[in-house]
Amino acid sequence: MQLIHYADGSVLTGSTIALALVDYAQILASNGSAAAVQVPTRQDDGSVGRATFLLGPASQIVAVDTASEFAELEDTELVAFLESETAKQRGAAVRPEEQSSDVVPDDLEWNE
Repeated sequence: MQLIHYADGSVLTGSTIALALVDYAQILASNGSAAAVQVPTRQDDGSVGRATFLLGPASQIVAVDTASEFAELEDTELVAFLESETAKQRGAAVRPEEQSSDVVPDDLEWNE
């Protein structure tokens, strides 16, 4: 389990979820983007709750390993979504040498 410290509080969630969230937050910050993400959390009594994180350039998130008497939280759909969005954001951060040229295919015409 991971304890995510954010702003003035912290929430407990699964390790895979926390690491995917931090990775997504990092790439959003690098690209100057923002997103709101809901993650499952473990409440003090062991029940499952939800927390919404606003991730952006000014986000400061720390995920720390922690022991818990409760079962590890998992959300494979959320992790897959975060990983997919992270990959898309990484693709959006194309370096100049990777950008395609403005060559028009032969079968297209420009209207000026």
